[in-house]
Amino acid sequence: MEPRADIAVVGLAVMGQNLILNMNDHGFTVVAYNRTTSKVDDFLNNEAKGTNVLGAHSLPEMVALLKKPRRVMLMVKAGAAVDEFIESLLGVLEPGDIIIDGGNSLFEDTIRRVKHVESKGLLYIGTGVSGGEEGARRGPSIMPGGSPAAWPHVKPIFQAISAKVGENVPCCDWVGEGGAGHYVKMTHNGIEYGDMQLICEAYHIMKDGLGMTPDEMSAAFAEWNKGELESYLIEITRDILAKKDDDGAPLVDKILDTAGQKGTGKWTVISSQEFGIPITLIAEAVFSRCVSAMKDARVEAAKVFKSSNPKFAGDRAQWVNDIRKALYASKMISYTQGYMLMRAAAKQYGWNLNYGGIALMWRGGCIIRSVFLGDIKKAFDKNPGLTNLLLDPFFKREIKSCTRSWRKVVSTAIKKGIPVPAFSTALAFFDGIRSERLPANLLQAQRDYFGAHTYERLDKPRGEFFHTNWTGTGGRVASSTYTV
Repeated sequence: MEPRADIAVVGLAVMGQNLILNMNDHGFTVVAYNRTTSKVDDFLNNEAKGTNVLGAHSLPEMVALLKKPRRVMLMVKAGAAVDEFIESLLGVLEPGDIIIDGGNSLFEDTIRRVKHVESKGLLYIGTGVSGGEEGARRGPSIMPGGSPAAWPHVKPIFQAISAKVGENVPCCDWVGEGGAGHYVKMTHNGIEYGDMQLICEAYHIMKDGLGMTPDEMSAAFAEWNKGELESYLIEITRDILAKKDDDGAPLVDKILDTAGQKGTGKWTVISSQEFGIPITLIAEAVFSRCVSAMKDARVEAAKVFKSSNPKFAGDRAQWVNDIRKALYASKMISYTQGYMLMRAAAKQYGWNLNYGGIALMWRGGCIIRSVFLGDIKKAFDKNPGLTNLLLDPFFKREIKSCTRSWRKVVSTAIKKGIPVPAFSTALAFFDGIRSERLPANLLQAQRDYFGAHTYERLDKPRGEFFHTNWTGTGGRVASSTYTV
């Protein structure tokens, strides 16, 4: 069998199929394989009919069709299935061949898999692929990491099929070694959680606080999509709010208010806790989905704690503008926190992340794509060492212009009993990060009082720790010092 294929894709769910068709459109010969081989024939006879896509009914047959170095991309469910396929592929591939995981794998699994595959003489890439079904078909954002030696062999394919921005710049570039690609994708998904929650809170305020109809809200989102909030998520929210059911009623009003999640948001929050990075907005977005899932409990509580009139007083148009500014300011906080997290991970794992480049990769193709990311890229291009996005002159000016509206919206929503966990935690973070002094001095005194955990003093050099015998009956021995 003559090797004539450029790459194989394993897994023929919708993402796998669409990536194959995308690659075919760009002149690459692809082998399609699925463990349930009937799906291969079904794909070739339907979606891939008339294309140059090849089919394989076994892994040896698939490998025989591939040019060297062989490139095999797994588009299977994250977890055990990836490990099982890796072991099967190690039995049929040769040193120098490349295994690619394009699923939403946990970055720690990718770190382990890179080491394992490299120990067998092969190369491994763990890559984030964002953009959903449409992105996979027309141009996703692709975030590859893993074995650096593998990148030149997949770069032409990945950059050809990815989304493009500006003057045909691909939304794909090498992220870094080990699990860097999947870590950046995980952070992307965490920010996506935050963006979606913020939009939902804006919708909730407009619906209950301003009494706006779905059509009126759709018009507001359409207007927002012409300015600094222009983005894929604002765009689809506009369309969702305008969609009618078969009876002509707004479809959104008939959808059960319980949200699902697949785990990447949770992973982001867990990682932030390990690094001590306060991604409070993403955490609230994850917990808000958990609260939404408690539907029966909420229905019972609503009977006991009845809401008063949630309507906002004042000019509706002004309120809509204030909500827009609150959303914009909170969005800045979300990305500030996300970039702080990536910087902490890069330090921990020795990754040399290009933060402006990441913003560019997210600028097109992915779910959080927006004009806003262009401003983030400019900020990091000017100052690659920027540790806090809010300290960039552009973002400093922008958030100052939104603060009054932001406080107005959050305080009024709280008074009216409309939950705004993401808006409010974003504001709390902003107030915390701009405070020269916080009440943690009292907290440290409390810790020292009950646990002899020690504290530092303002009138002494950092790194010197002290313990006070607060009661006169305690001992002289202190506990270990604290970690900042």
